Amino acid sequence: MASETFAQLVGLSTGVLLLSGVLLVWRRSLHAQVALLATQGVALAVLVLVLGLHESDAELLAVAALVLVLKAVVLPLILVRTVARLGVGVREETPVINTTASLIALSMLTMLAYLVSRPLLTLGDGPTTTAVPVGIALVLYGMLLLATRRHAVSQLLGFLVLDNGIATVAFLIAGGVPLVVELGVSLDVLLVVLILQVLTSRIRTEFGEADLDDLSELRD
Repeated sequence: MASETFAQLVGLSTGVLLLSGVLLVWRRSLHAQVALLATQGVALAVLVLVLGLHESDAELLAVAALVLVLKAVVLPLILVRTVARLGVGVREETPVINTTASLIALSMLTMLAYLVSRPLLTLGDGPTTTAVPVGIALVLYGMLLLATRRHAVSQLLGFLVLDNGIATVAFLIAGGVPLVVELGVSLDVLLVVLILQVLTSRIRTEFGEADLDDLSELRD
């Protein structure tokens, strides 16, 4: 793969990752958030595929297929079923901060990600190195979702965005991780999502709501 094409594809895939992360924080519809998470999974898989083709690494190509299946298909389908059980048009109604404050926080976190990454950027000016701030920004976006959202599914989405950010940094800095390690981590993430899906369904069945603020007001 030509260097110019490689740089353009890395920039495109990481750009989609960053944009989907911003939209995930901005949107409150859980259906839209799940769709954006699936888009983010596709972009991450494309990034790994581009790295694998550039380095002619068959193991990275296998990891790209694994990432596509898990993060763009399996996990979103599980979340779609969870959201469907909660009802049509379900939304995050009680975030800690409003949309305007969220967008301001996103801009500040993005700047923080680039500032934190400056020591890494001095090591080289290749397309993978310059894209590392995107992965760090996704980690910060995931933390923001976890800290400011009160719906159980929204917090689960925040956890998955954080995981995508960590994976992005790993692939960009180290060229990925061994297939066995990635498989183990992916299965761990899948297990966590399945457990949280069961818990969310049980909470909905017992209390009729999955808003954690409402549940925190319950008393024995």
